[in-house]
Amino acid sequence: MKCCDGHIQDSRTVSQPSEFPQKQSVYGLFGIRLYWSGGGYRGPAVVAVAARKLEDAQEFATKHSISRVYGSYEELARDPDIDVVYIGVIHPYHLSTCLLFTNAKKNVLCEKPLAMNTKEVKEILSSAKRNDVFLMEAVWTRFFPASVEIRRLVDQGEVGEVKMVRSEFGVPISHVPRSGQKELGGGAILDIGIYCLQFICMVFNGEKPESIQAMGVCLETGVDETVVVTLKFSRNRMAVFSCSSGVKLPNDAIIAGTKGNIRIPDHMWCPTSLEVNGKETQYPVPEPYLPLNYLNSTGMRYEAEEVRQCLLKGTCNISHVGLKESAVVSHADSLLLAELEDEIRRQVGVVYSQDSK
Repeated sequence: MKCCDGHIQDSRTVSQPSEFPQKQSVYGLFGIRLYWSGGGYRGPAVVAVAARKLEDAQEFATKHSISRVYGSYEELARDPDIDVVYIGVIHPYHLSTCLLFTNAKKNVLCEKPLAMNTKEVKEILSSAKRNDVFLMEAVWTRFFPASVEIRRLVDQGEVGEVKMVRSEFGVPISHVPRSGQKELGGGAILDIGIYCLQFICMVFNGEKPESIQAMGVCLETGVDETVVVTLKFSRNRMAVFSCSSGVKLPNDAIIAGTKGNIRIPDHMWCPTSLEVNGKETQYPVPEPYLPLNYLNSTGMRYEAEEVRQCLLKGTCNISHVGLKESAVVSHADSLLLAELEDEIRRQVGVVYSQDSK
């Protein structure tokens, strides 16, 4: 795979060719190539990086031995050797950047949230379908080995029927411009609350809740700082989550079923351990070869591998790529997340300029 990224704000280290940095880096786009030879598939490689400032991209490329450097996204979009683009720009720019690359017939892995609202998500998904390219929202949590095990336990009824799900994610980051400023897409729901919301949606297998009740506190900038949300699903199943960019919360998650419980003890957004009916099991991620800015960042390789597997599914040639979406984070999943985020923001009173377009 070739991937390209160049417009982020605080980069994570790339630990392997199949791993991408997250959205808070200095570089927002990476280009990946799926290599083919006469003997068949040879493996993926990060071959390009793009940034708003060429010198930033050059610095990153030198650090990670990336061969091609671009000072604009348009240059990357024109590179014929790029098969996959990882988009890590701040989310107000997801729409325009996704459209740039899908219209250039590039497969796309875009950071969460996929866009600012449901309207933008629909436009991105429509463009991906129209251009016949793969597109996935980078909800990296779902690809951790611990998350894979959670789905297995729930699907096989190891804890019985799930009746209640609770999740929390809170870190004091409201002083960071991209978290507190509305024009940068600030707000707890879109930034960190989405981790709790996607977890609930995953456990309930993409089912739309029957009702949502949300209450929150907003900053003077007009974005949400702390939000508590209760969701009611069919058959009297419930979920509740809290998120905050103002204070640290326990950051755990619990799934309560009729035959037992599953608990993520800490950092539920990048889990490395599970407690199932009191018994804890570790699911460590690979060690990095360079320092990381964010916890468990080497776990980003798992979503990258999912993209690779989807593109290679049933194919022997990159010109006839396989799947156009992932079953783990499907287009329907992204649309549901956007719809729920919109409703939560409506109840809390958070409105972005994109909502009136």
